[in-house]
Amino acid sequence: MAARTKARKRALDVLFEADQRGDNVLSVLQTRLVDSGRETPLPLYAEQIVRGVVQWWPELNAIIQDASPEWQLTRMPAVDRALLRIGAWEILCNDEISLGTAIDEAVKLAADLSTDDSPAFINGVLGTIAREAPALKAAK
Repeated sequence: MAARTKARKRALDVLFEADQRGDNVLSVLQTRLVDSGRETPLPLYAEQIVRGVVQWWPELNAIIQDASPEWQLTRMPAVDRALLRIGAWEILCNDEISLGTAIDEAVKLAADLSTDDSPAFINGVLGTIAREAPALKAAK
């Protein structure tokens, strides 16, 4: 597994844990930085993802909701919410990651970790965000 793929998975773990526990995401991140809960420390890119998602939280949620009018964020599985936030952040805020890579990585993680319908759903939502990315970036 590539380093950034592992980092995305670890960022997903932090976002998912905070969601499930109802905890502050940055508090969970800080805990994982001190005690990763694993043999390896939290990768720097995982920390960057989590901090980026938190920084743009309201905007990302609004963009995801606009791209998925049939599903409220609260009705989505927690894994899907976290993956959509990670993917949307990578598409809109991280110029080092191509649109295709951001979408493909989120879809692969959804296939491994979420429902049978999640990969197609995440692909569709992130595809919509990617198509609208130039206008969304201009509005940032």
